[in-house]
Amino acid sequence: MTWTTPDLCDAHPEVQVAEPLFRSYGGHAAFCGAIVTVSCFEDNARVRELAATPGAGRVIVVDGQGSLRRSLLGDQIADNAVRNGWAGLLLHGCVRDVEALAALPLGVQALAACPRKTERRGLGEVDVPLQFAGVAFVPGHWLYADRNGVLVAAQALLPA
Repeated sequence: MTWTTPDLCDAHPEVQVAEPLFRSYGGHAAFCGAIVTVSCFEDNARVRELAATPGAGRVIVVDGQGSLRRSLLGDQIADNAVRNGWAGLLLHGCVRDVEALAALPLGVQALAACPRKTERRGLGEVDVPLQFAGVAFVPGHWLYADRNGVLVAAQALLPA
């Protein structure tokens, strides 16, 4: 890893820094990429669909409205995200299968772990602006995350 969020914040004071709500669950502690958003509540159907598409190094940001009652990501969807080239996921909600997530080459940050799966009803929206943790997550903006925190910038902060 050639960057840290503290170094990026020092070099780019204009970035938004998320409130420290998230815990790292993936095999990659640090990850970054252009943002693709999902808004859903206790239904991960749209997350599952998105993870099955080409990720091209992007990051899926999921606003599960902070629900701690159901998991929005488990090992099967995460494995699919790895196979399709996603860099990581940030979830304003829960994950499950934490041992399996830790073994995958994927960045995953979430509020907590919860063993209960969602009910797939096909609800949710993709590529909509989101607001949580004191940050605006806009599709196409860039997310950088490591063990120090999560930040969002309007453009890439590192050379390609």
